Amino acid sequence: MGKIGSGAIFAAIMVITIVGVDVLFFRHHTSERLAANVGIVLVAAAFYWRFFKH
Repeated sequence: MGKIGSGAIFAAIMVITIVGVDVLFFRHHTSERLAANVGIVLVAAAFYWRFFKH
């Protein structure tokens, strides 16, 4: 799988994770929802740069 394919799969997993966390835990909490989404994106970006960027 190429670099674009693995990036697309990684982005899809990140989107699914964000939506799942929003629906399960933070449905009616706007500020906590934003903080959790930013945290998930930062952790995913760090994971991507650590293990997938070559």
